[in-house]
Amino acid sequence: MKSYRDLDIYNEAYQLALEVHQMSLKLPKYELYEQGSQIRRSSKSIKNNIVEGFGRRRYKQEFIKFLVYSQSSCDETIDHLRMISDIHYPKNPLTELLDKYIVLGKRINKFIQYVENNWE
Repeated sequence: MKSYRDLDIYNEAYQLALEVHQMSLKLPKYELYEQGSQIRRSSKSIKNNIVEGFGRRRYKQEFIKFLVYSQSSCDETIDHLRMISDIHYPKNPLTELLDKYIVLGKRINKFIQYVENNWE
């Protein structure tokens, strides 16, 4: 791995952040700065923490710390998605997007385990 861009979890988080950004702009105006802003920040934080952790990869514990932050931001994004889905999309829930974030969270967790056990 020469770059954070070589990490599947980064690329997946980046693409999902783009999807969330587009989805959030379709929310009612009164939600653009409430739930919309919150979910845009948390979804982008996932990829940002992967990037920052990768930059500190020389220090294993620092790398892990930022990956854990990324995992936490993923959990936060899932919670925001559930709330937005329940409030604004009760007839067409955001199930597909939620499922993608659940899978991403599992992948981040697996990568944390990999770094803990195999990183030098």
